[in-house]
Amino acid sequence: MAMIAVLWVVAALSILVTGMSRATRGEIRAVSAQSQAVQSQAIGDAAITLALQELTSNPTRPSRGVTGTMSYRGLPVPVQLAPLNGWIDLNGASLALLARLYQFAGGLGPDAAQQLAQSTIEAREKKDWRGQAERFEAPEDLLRIPGVGYDLYARLSPLVTVYGSTGGGARVNPLAAPLGVLMVLANGDEAVARRIVQQREAGAEGIDTTSLDASLVSVSSVRRYRVEAAVPLSDGGVVRVARIVDVGASARDGLAWRTLHAERSIEPMSR
Repeated sequence: MAMIAVLWVVAALSILVTGMSRATRGEIRAVSAQSQAVQSQAIGDAAITLALQELTSNPTRPSRGVTGTMSYRGLPVPVQLAPLNGWIDLNGASLALLARLYQFAGGLGPDAAQQLAQSTIEAREKKDWRGQAERFEAPEDLLRIPGVGYDLYARLSPLVTVYGSTGGGARVNPLAAPLGVLMVLANGDEAVARRIVQQREAGAEGIDTTSLDASLVSVSSVRRYRVEAAVPLSDGGVVRVARIVDVGASARDGLAWRTLHAERSIEPMSR
């Protein structure tokens, strides 16, 4: 009986040690992954800063999206920079543009899209206690509009902004717009949208945008940009660091731009 008891104790201790060992390894992996993510964010921020230094030192500001590679400590980091008027500004978009957004990106019927567009304008123009329009402070504010659920918001959020250039954002710059925004401008015609993207990526000068509604598009100079850096991880994933900046406003830290919004996301390795 004593021998059996000893064996049971040894077995229990073995199970306990194994469990603790697995838990410790899991904690080590979690801490390592978090540490790498923090380091990758710092690298992404550094690459974005280098890209903005080049942008502000150049007297000519790009009116279309630009893709390049910034080197930081020997690591090449892909960086994308695009004028912010390539996104649909919730605080400046017209009724017609919002209706198309809800119809062709949100998947609503024409009548429902028109009604929701009207509700959006009413929400952003509602007066606060000071008598000023409340406006949208973040894309998430769309969720406060009756009829906008999480599924609809998830489809719209990559295409909209609330940081549109000063002076209004009633029109969209097709030379800087993501594919989803181009599809909205093309009434859902993916072939037209992809053709414009392909011409942009090929560096074509005279991009044909005649298939888009001329009343909704405009190529104009802006001072607000969206800059995104993609930092590769050792496991094949990517940390994406993005900033929305105003290059016409000096920051308190002495930089030639002011950061309006910053975000970070982690994309796992594609299987």
